[in-house]
Amino acid sequence: MLDRLTGINVFIKAATAGSISRAARQMEMSAAMASKHLDALESRIGAKLLHRTTRKLTLTEAGRHYLEACSRILPELEEAETAVGSQRKDASGLLRLSAPLSFGVRYLAPLMAAFSKAHPNVVVELGLNDRRIDLVDEGFDMTIRIGTLEESRLVTRKIADAAMVVCAAPAYWRKHGKPSTAAELSQHNCLRYSLTPHAYRNVWAFGRQRDILVAVSGNLRANNGEALVNAAAEGQGVIYEPEFIVADAVRAGKLEVARLDEPFSQLGGIHVVYPPQRHLPKRMRAMIDFLAEAFGPTPPWRL
Repeated sequence: MLDRLTGINVFIKAATAGSISRAARQMEMSAAMASKHLDALESRIGAKLLHRTTRKLTLTEAGRHYLEACSRILPELEEAETAVGSQRKDASGLLRLSAPLSFGVRYLAPLMAAFSKAHPNVVVELGLNDRRIDLVDEGFDMTIRIGTLEESRLVTRKIADAAMVVCAAPAYWRKHGKPSTAAELSQHNCLRYSLTPHAYRNVWAFGRQRDILVAVSGNLRANNGEALVNAAAEGQGVIYEPEFIVADAVRAGKLEVARLDEPFSQLGGIHVVYPPQRHLPKRMRAMIDFLAEAFGPTPPWRL
């Protein structure tokens, strides 16, 4: 017999998302298995809960009443399980953590062995993507977000500072001259990150309030900081990137920082973000504390 609670979870996610396949992805099962759970749930109840077609999924009248009841009951059951589980001395279970690609590869992945040694009963699934993910919709427990965060119901904890720096290959500076003012950057080939708010305004922001805008142009834009670091290290142009992306190349002598007359902008910090919960699972608390200790107060990328 298929598990009743799993069937209820599939039903809630399918009804909320309007798609059985999306519910299946969130629960890490096949669409066929999700359909089997829904069939078993309807058979157990003795009522049709969803009208299913190839293009649309809608609730029946019985489905609307059942969804309302399940939406009240299931969170209370999950909270009870979490509360009981939190009495365990060790952290355990699956922890799904999302992070930006460059930060995750450079700084999170190398820490996972130490975390696993400290918490051997936690299984970490690390999802690396520069796209801004939806925690609830995509089923992640927590994510790393960099910059000034928008107001939301999500809980945030700052784990490190993050600043921007202007740099280029030493050979580029020798050939084109190293600027001493931010305004001089308009005369250089500036390689730009395409996912920032200013990317398509062709400006770089300086100053403590990010209110000093310098017009820049160049022959490369990319949605990944590593690509820009590699291009700059080859002498293509100037980049304005976070310290944590350029630190290794600067220390290796592949890039050289230009100190300007205006302060480099601060990114607003590096944060752990997660949905509000009455009882935070031990595995999440363990990861948050572990990262805060690893990156603060002096992060390993500080130049």
